Amino acid sequence: MKILVTGTAGFIGSALAHVLLARGDEVVGVDNVNDYYEVSLKEARLARLTPQPGFTEARIALEDRDALFALFAHHRPQRVVNLAAQAGVRYSLTHPHAYIDANLVGFCNILEACRQQAVEHLVYASSSSVYGANTAMPFSVHHNVDHPVSLYAATKKANELMAHTYSHLFGLPTTGLRFFTVYGPWGRPDMALFLFTRAILEGRPIDVFNHGRMQRDFTYIDDIVEGVVRTLDHVATPNAGWDGQHPDPGTSRAPYRLYNIGNHEPVALMRFIEVLEHCLGKQAEKNFLPMQAGDVPATYADVDDLMRDVGYAPKTPIETGIARFVDWYRDYYGHA
Repeated sequence: MKILVTGTAGFIGSALAHVLLARGDEVVGVDNVNDYYEVSLKEARLARLTPQPGFTEARIALEDRDALFALFAHHRPQRVVNLAAQAGVRYSLTHPHAYIDANLVGFCNILEACRQQAVEHLVYASSSSVYGANTAMPFSVHHNVDHPVSLYAATKKANELMAHTYSHLFGLPTTGLRFFTVYGPWGRPDMALFLFTRAILEGRPIDVFNHGRMQRDFTYIDDIVEGVVRTLDHVATPNAGWDGQHPDPGTSRAPYRLYNIGNHEPVALMRFIEVLEHCLGKQAEKNFLPMQAGDVPATYADVDDLMRDVGYAPKTPIETGIARFVDWYRDYYGHA
């Protein structure tokens, strides 16, 4: 197939593009290569993709409606995976307009381009952050999620609502994936594993929020990408049993689906740090701090629907995943 993937200079997008190309798909990769984090890492990810047959790079922003529409009209992709977004809960506290531009205006442009070109299936990144003030564990797509605690989360919830509108009005099949704390080689420098590894190797203390009383459903990148590919191949269909008297938030009478995509096995943050210390062969100096605004103490994904519908089965334990990340980090940054 010809698949348009946004965010191909990013962590998940670049990993997904490699897998799609390896199975013989054509990939049109879209990214504006912004400076939210080190551009050199984004360029290095792209440098591994651009020589590969079947990959086409397009450097445009999702907010650039004319350029995006022209790209869709020229390439006419059969399916689309939208992973480009302004990421980060904490950054949204100080740079709100970046999230409106990329995550709302940009996503509207993606939806409209998919409608115009009769795309077969749009898969898009949502986030576990949409669960916000929810405390019922594990988090389920069948739970109501109307209480976000960051603007980032609010934009991701809005994406789900916008997608449903296009599924309902125009029959555009859409599937939203709520990602749970993705980690692994070529990861994002603003994420905990990257920040911790860099600080420990440089002999600096690490910031441990909520005094370490945190849990995350850490999910290895290969498991995430497998889930995305399986979902992309499983086009969303209407739920014939959907009842407006008792509406199910995860499905619809329209061709619309939401899935959690996580490891289904939350890990205590202190255990995560302990494994990292073992892999690095070095103890961390810990700076214990209160909970940050917009953050939540725990995440835990109910992935039963994804397992049932597409056979998703995450299988990488943190001991393996963190070791692979550390090996990559030492090699990429030249740390002995």
